[in-house]
Amino acid sequence: MQSIATVRSRFTNSVRISRRDIVAEIVVREDLAATLTGIEEWSHLIILFWMDQLVGKPVPLTTHPRHRADLPEVGVFCARGPERPNPIGLAVVELLKRDNNVLTVKALDAYDGTPVLDIKPYDDFDAVTGLRMPQWWMIATGRLTPPTT
Repeated sequence: MQSIATVRSRFTNSVRISRRDIVAEIVVREDLAATLTGIEEWSHLIILFWMDQLVGKPVPLTTHPRHRADLPEVGVFCARGPERPNPIGLAVVELLKRDNNVLTVKALDAYDGTPVLDIKPYDDFDAVTGLRMPQWWMIATGRLTPPTT
């Protein structure tokens, strides 16, 4: 696998920003600029990236989601954190603009300098209805009021 682009962002290991507020650039390799033909017609994109700053670090098999001890410990495949056997990141981002081989996007939580592996358009085929989530997640994200005792 090889990188097709690089992320330019204020988001770094030492600078944390809410994912919803991150505006970043994806700089696609110039030899791949033609792959972006027509991309500005899409409002949202799926970005797959390699979390290279985590490579070589020990990976736990279980974790507390969002590093919150009040949430139950679950397997890393049941959480959205960066600690994974293969540090592949995925983000659905809003495409703000395209300037030649540079895409400006919103909500990409990849660190500055992160290699991008793929870019795909997000369409209504990807939209899911009838989504099911654990009760603890619904409570943690404020979508459900915890039971009173």
